[in-house]
Amino acid sequence: MDKTYQPSAIEQQWYKTWEDSGYFKPSGKGDPYCIMIPPPNVTGSLHMGHGFQESIMDALIRYHRMKGHNTLWQVGTDHAGIATQMVVERQLDAKGVSRHDLGREKFIDKIWEWKEESGGTITQQLRRLGASPDWSRERFTMDDGFYKAVQEVFIRLYEDDLIYRGKRLVNWDPKLHTAVSDLEVLSEEENGFLWHFRYPLTDGSGHLTVATTRPETMLGDSAVAVHPEDERYKDLIGKTITLPLVGREIPIIGDDYVDREFGTGCVKITPAHDFNDYEMGQRHDLPLINIFNDDAQINKNAPEKYQGMDRFDARKQIVEDLDALGLLEKIDDHKLKVPRGDRTGVVIEPYLTDQWYVKTQPLADEAIKAVKGGDIQFVPKQYENMYFSWMRDIQDWCISRQLWWGHRIPAWYDEEGNVFVGRSEEEVRKKNNIADDVTLKQDDDVLDTWFSSGLWTFGTLGWPEQTDFLKTFHSTDVLVTGFDIIFFWVARMIMLTLYFKKEVPFHTVYVHGLVRDSHGQKMSKSKGNVLDPIDLIDGIDLESLVEKRTAGMMVPHLRQKIEKQTRKEFPEGLAAYGTDALRYTYYSLASTGRDIKFDVGRIEGFRNFCNKIWNASRYVLMNCEVQDDEGNRVEARDCGQTGSDFELSVVDKWIIARLQQVEKAVAEGVESYRFDLASQALYDFIWNEYCSWYLELSKPILNSDSTTEAQKVGTRRTLIRVLEEVLRLAHPLMPYITEEIWQRVKDLAGTEGDTIMTAALPICDDSLIDEQAINDVEWLKGVVEGVRNIRGEMNISPAKKVPVLFANGSADDQRRLQENEQYLLTLASLESITWLNAGDEAPMSATGLVGEMEVLVPMAGLIDKDAEMARLDKEIDKIKKDLQRVEGKLNNPKFVDKAPAEVVQKEKDKMADMQSALEKLEEQKGKIAEL
Repeated sequence: MDKTYQPSAIEQQWYKTWEDSGYFKPSGKGDPYCIMIPPPNVTGSLHMGHGFQESIMDALIRYHRMKGHNTLWQVGTDHAGIATQMVVERQLDAKGVSRHDLGREKFIDKIWEWKEESGGTITQQLRRLGASPDWSRERFTMDDGFYKAVQEVFIRLYEDDLIYRGKRLVNWDPKLHTAVSDLEVLSEEENGFLWHFRYPLTDGSGHLTVATTRPETMLGDSAVAVHPEDERYKDLIGKTITLPLVGREIPIIGDDYVDREFGTGCVKITPAHDFNDYEMGQRHDLPLINIFNDDAQINKNAPEKYQGMDRFDARKQIVEDLDALGLLEKIDDHKLKVPRGDRTGVVIEPYLTDQWYVKTQPLADEAIKAVKGGDIQFVPKQYENMYFSWMRDIQDWCISRQLWWGHRIPAWYDEEGNVFVGRSEEEVRKKNNIADDVTLKQDDDVLDTWFSSGLWTFGTLGWPEQTDFLKTFHSTDVLVTGFDIIFFWVARMIMLTLYFKKEVPFHTVYVHGLVRDSHGQKMSKSKGNVLDPIDLIDGIDLESLVEKRTAGMMVPHLRQKIEKQTRKEFPEGLAAYGTDALRYTYYSLASTGRDIKFDVGRIEGFRNFCNKIWNASRYVLMNCEVQDDEGNRVEARDCGQTGSDFELSVVDKWIIARLQQVEKAVAEGVESYRFDLASQALYDFIWNEYCSWYLELSKPILNSDSTTEAQKVGTRRTLIRVLEEVLRLAHPLMPYITEEIWQRVKDLAGTEGDTIMTAALPICDDSLIDEQAINDVEWLKGVVEGVRNIRGEMNISPAKKVPVLFANGSADDQRRLQENEQYLLTLASLESITWLNAGDEAPMSATGLVGEMEVLVPMAGLIDKDAEMARLDKEIDKIKKDLQRVEGKLNNPKFVDKAPAEVVQKEKDKMADMQSALEKLEEQKGKIAEL
């Protein structure tokens, strides 16, 4: 093995071997286990959320593959209607060409060209992450086979009277000219105004003052609403007002929805341009007056003066005209949530259009039962409440989009507007006896991408055909996803799958948190805090990182801010940490449901962990690639038993026992989706027990003339057996380093197989848990740590051999001393060990406790008392000065009140650490003074 671990030297090589060898495909043996990847957008690239999510899924797949399950991780990408169409339209715009210049067919051809050339970025990046799905079954939501499933679902729902076409309000993007889903709308607080207008009562008896944030929509008002119990207005209910500028007479209505405390308590109702007003309009049978066109310009339903004006120009003009009429009472500053399209940034308009809808309530009822009855479980369970809340208040689902890229709606219209649904125009004509000379035109709209991705679990497996894969792997086992799409995707998959397959799409929904930066801030390009997983794997220099984070930023001061922030946070750029270190960082942070604060310092720690495993493996190989006395190669056997040719020491039995316990802990962690607990158990075992203790404890056995050959063989066998087994245990979390080392140790360990991926996952064997060995070694560790602590406190060099006395020990302590004396002498660097009997007087000593037994290190002759007192005084003085400075800061109200909370807390933590250090130094000084 090379002296140092270089991830870049092995990762891509191993991945190619795995993929080329077909190791990711189902084995065809064992119980089926299936995970469906949430299909990333074909336009996308890997971000930290993807990295986290895919690492979780890969760990589950590798874990179950090694358990002998017939595993399928189904991979694929989503055609991402709006996002993909925008990418290609921007490319055409740069050449001065629009999609309309090309026409629908040629434009779609351009998108397919783009998809073939550039649409595979994210799948290549997933490979870099070590993801092991069955790439031979990769699907795309616009595949011919998947289209058949989408078409079949639409037609059956239509025939079952669960799909209809109707005129209702949608989120309308005036730039894209399409309806968009709630998920594609970003509502953030902005500064605005609240205008107060006077609406005259028709009978001339006065006026009502209404408050609105959108004056332009008053042209489409159908009513003014008040709360029915509002003493100020309840006598006016049933009367009318005359709408200013329009002259239309509209009623005053009473409705419980009105908030008496907001504005004046009078609300203008515009059912065609506000979702809440629409609901109120339905309750009171109000007319729907649409005053906008597709561009959000005023249409012919408004007075001629405003027709053709942009909505915001019309707003300005309307305010001026009402002011001129004396009907503008006042304008207040007002903060409000403004909905903007997540891709265009334009203000989204509630807009009345003809769209296709799914009747969701009948589907939702069954989906609620599936979760209530336990057929589907959410992890953490609290997300069931979110699911139920959404599903019980579900509205019909708008599934049509005014785009060209997507699954075109399989509906045709004749010249009278009659609609016919079918798989093709030919089928429609035949089914409905429509003559060839009757003109039919297919619907121009496409289906919402959530509609097609809602069929993901069964559409990818060949439905509507009853394929072998569909029979074997459906229902799937677990869906790994974020909480933000529980309604948009998870719930819709449950509804559609239950309806068409009469079974649940998956049995468990593991909901993970959002990956944030180290300060808990959401990662976004505008904040300049985005980390690219590939940069963390491969490394990136500072200048390239700065350029990447500021690319495309047009605002100079924002660009400068992000550049400064990046240079401060990463003055040397990002080191190459490798895939395994990144993945392990994700697992260490994966406590169920909580958002994740990602600190680069953590990944650095796990890179060191990889180095630790590498170096430990080199030590093991150097000591185990030997022959025994008979010239036989050293092989691992069942180290839980002894034989004539080898003997297990107490430390061998201890590490074997601890291995069983950690195997149990890892299994419990993974199977309960507590990857943080599984990874911590594995880390503690490898670093703190196997490397820090067992390897050190093996040296006295392997290097001493007093140990027998049988004992040396036993330790060699244990070294290699435990290493090989722990590599298999760690493989689902750290695929690359474990494969590389396993290939070098498997023969020595007597393990067969071409790849660690298909080797058996280690399972706890309770019969190998030797409690006495565990307790004996814990005692031994306690003694060694006690002596080391005394050395540290008294500033005694680790190289200096010291005498040790044991006092107040039990018969068990005495037995342990006799059996482990050689380990103690070596690991604690001891000159001698003396057992003090009752009545023996001990010299002035520094003391540690191991249970009830005292571990005494006599101080006489070990330290220069005067020099040590002087050194301690110097340290104490320095800490006191530093402490005084920090206390001064924290006693200064200007600092405490104005500094960020995390800065103040940092100073408080610093003060607490100093106070603790001062106490220890004073205590140490007191001990030395007694010598």
